[in-house]
Amino acid sequence: MNTEKNNKINKTAIWAITRSGYKLGSKLARTINGSVLLISLNLKNQLLLNLSSFDENIIAFVKLSDKIRQVFHDFTAHIFIFSTGIAVRIIAPVIKSKISDPAVVVLDDNGCHAISLLSGHLGGANKLVEKIAGITGAAPVITTATDVHNKPAIDIIAGEHDLHIVNPGMIKKINMAILYDEIIKIHDPSNILIARIPNSIQEQKNPDIICTDTTMKVPRETLVLNPRSLIVGMGCNRDTTMDEVELFLLSVFRKNRLSLKSIGAFASIDAKKNETGFLELSKKMQVKFLFFDKDRLSLVKNIKNPSKIVEKHMGVKSVCEAAAITAGKNAQLIVQKQIKGNVTMAVARAKPCSI
Repeated sequence: MNTEKNNKINKTAIWAITRSGYKLGSKLARTINGSVLLISLNLKNQLLLNLSSFDENIIAFVKLSDKIRQVFHDFTAHIFIFSTGIAVRIIAPVIKSKISDPAVVVLDDNGCHAISLLSGHLGGANKLVEKIAGITGAAPVITTATDVHNKPAIDIIAGEHDLHIVNPGMIKKINMAILYDEIIKIHDPSNILIARIPNSIQEQKNPDIICTDTTMKVPRETLVLNPRSLIVGMGCNRDTTMDEVELFLLSVFRKNRLSLKSIGAFASIDAKKNETGFLELSKKMQVKFLFFDKDRLSLVKNIKNPSKIVEKHMGVKSVCEAAAITAGKNAQLIVQKQIKGNVTMAVARAKPCSI
């Protein structure tokens, strides 16, 4: 999953500048959960709306282009109820990347056509168009080639399986290969992709796609996907700072050539659930932190580095190794307990769907 997207407000912004647009936008706002209706100040005055009587989900703006550019990357999706030409001219300066841009749908104010304009796959604009069509009766307009030809798209598959796309520039190459029914070589040890991509074969040498939680070097033309397959078990002394934990994490992952984007969870004993350093790191990296009681951790039998000191103070022979294995549902320990300063750390590999 892309971090930049995770930092956005998980809401849809609906924009209206005409009376018909306001009526249509209001209908959508009532139906689409987590949506905000933004209307022009001129329209508000025309309609004699007193927004003080409305909830916070209706906002008036002064200038359309300024407001859209100001908040464009704060939302996960935008529905523009005005012309496609206006939409293109306004958003052109703020478009960044297909893996971080929000979904953009354009809907005419008569509700005849709903057009998927930007981020159709990863952003979800194509799905949003279908949803709008179901609400308003508008004809959905989707132009992405794989959808038009009823083929799977690698960026959609990646999103469905929470795979981080390392080099999104290669998406087009893979989707074109799928479109033209070409053989696609995949190195996919966890068998995440092989059943989803037509004409694909498992091949480690010079693959077109590699699905890996490592930072191994691959040819420039290879699409690299990182599964969320790694669990980082941690222990620490009381009041250890986030900086100390983070620096050690970076060091461990660099040394073992593991991808930070493949971290599916952090884990520790529940006695550490209020450690500020752990909680701050979890928030910064947008990775969940799982905590287990000592009885649960004691069920892990294959501890590589038990500690009598840890057992004396925590009631278990291991924290970091046991927590990593437990969080991954008996995951395979791939980095045994490491110690630096106030922190202990271990890494386990699990099936991505088990975290």
